[in-house]
Amino acid sequence: MKRFMVLLFLSALALSGLKAQGAYNIEIKSLDGIPTTLADEIRGELVVLDFWTTWCKPCIRSIPKLIELSEKYDDSKVQFIGVNEDSPRNVNKVKPMVKSLKIPYQVVLDTDQLLLSDLNVNAFPTLIVMDKEANVLYIHVGFSPGDEVELEAKINALLRK
Repeated sequence: MKRFMVLLFLSALALSGLKAQGAYNIEIKSLDGIPTTLADEIRGELVVLDFWTTWCKPCIRSIPKLIELSEKYDDSKVQFIGVNEDSPRNVNKVKPMVKSLKIPYQVVLDTDQLLLSDLNVNAFPTLIVMDKEANVLYIHVGFSPGDEVELEAKINALLRK
């Protein structure tokens, strides 16, 4: 387990400072199956991408905290986007889960995992905070109670810059 956590930390460290412009143009889908890209969806100065799956228990525990956090910010300042990584076989579970969790922010489907691959995401949940120029500013892997406090502090610090 310790070795796994070290690998996750090193992956996150390697990803920080990454320019994610290629990710902006990767085709993903809306919950209704309509093709889109991050470039089409992004409105905020900062964008919080939450990579999650329906089968990931820490992902499901983190979503209510992200909802609370998302409601503290105007979308033009901080935009939250859920990026679901379920396979095409399980994608029919996503829309009912979004509805049952009452996720108010945009959720997109990355069933081919192209966005996941481009951004080197290798664990769930993973949060990536980017600016509107596609600079990766912050990465957080996993979820433990209290992580939302750290994320809020990071977002506020980034907004002050």
